[in-house]
Amino acid sequence: MNASISDATRLPDGTSVPRLGQGTWNMGDSDASRTEEIAALRLGVELGLQLIDTAEMYGEGRSEELVGEAIRGIRNEVFLVSKVYPHNAGKERLTRSCEASLKRLGTDYLDLYLLHWRGNVPLEETVEGMEQLVASGKIARWGVSNLDTEDMRELMHIPGGDHCATNQVLYHLGSRGIEHELLPWQRSHNIPVMAYSPLAQAGTLRKGLAENETVQEIARNHGATPLQVMLAWSIREGNMIAIPKASTRRHVAENAAAAKIRLSNEECWRLDDAFPQPSWKVPLDML
Repeated sequence: MNASISDATRLPDGTSVPRLGQGTWNMGDSDASRTEEIAALRLGVELGLQLIDTAEMYGEGRSEELVGEAIRGIRNEVFLVSKVYPHNAGKERLTRSCEASLKRLGTDYLDLYLLHWRGNVPLEETVEGMEQLVASGKIARWGVSNLDTEDMRELMHIPGGDHCATNQVLYHLGSRGIEHELLPWQRSHNIPVMAYSPLAQAGTLRKGLAENETVQEIARNHGATPLQVMLAWSIREGNMIAIPKASTRRHVAENAAAAKIRLSNEECWRLDDAFPQPSWKVPLDML
């Protein structure tokens, strides 16, 4: 896996993946933007953003179909991630969901398959099913998403639970709750964090973060945009992977350029002052 535009993050099994990838939430929903979205994903792969994340939930499969079209002919260049609904994460339903995702994606295996969030299916059952998918060659490895520290501790006590490759959670400058407990715990267990919505969702929050005086000054110092600074911040440490969505080629190019930004310790301290992490345990943020 070529991770030339940014330092790679190593998964627990030693596999190197780019610290910056591509998210696809809300992509594939509009025929009018389909051509540009496919072009954006393919450009991202060319620029080193080879990790592409999707889910059966996104557009009820439409995102996976879009990704499948985008990676046609370049599948071997892509680290492909998808996620299963919690209610589909047990016994035969897990296998059926995985096979349906593979069909929509036009591939015979996933590089990484995630439990989208925890539901009513026991974790033991999900882990057993994931391990069976690995054994059958349908997935290379598995992980989880939106699990907090206590869930992760429970997972580690399940036979095979220590094979978890990552935990995908919400993380950006305005949502730093994982830094108090979850992030240190994952570091101690060599489980990278995959940050979704690292630029916050478009709207008031993202605007407020981008308009912050400190963010803007640091951006000027780097000849970058505030959003690029926010993205560079999210992958400032080696055990982080970020998957911003970019549905146009222009945004993909801007994201790829952000991976080259190296924030100084002083700049990180200033961002800490502007957006302090909580000093106590807070509930896990989810979208």
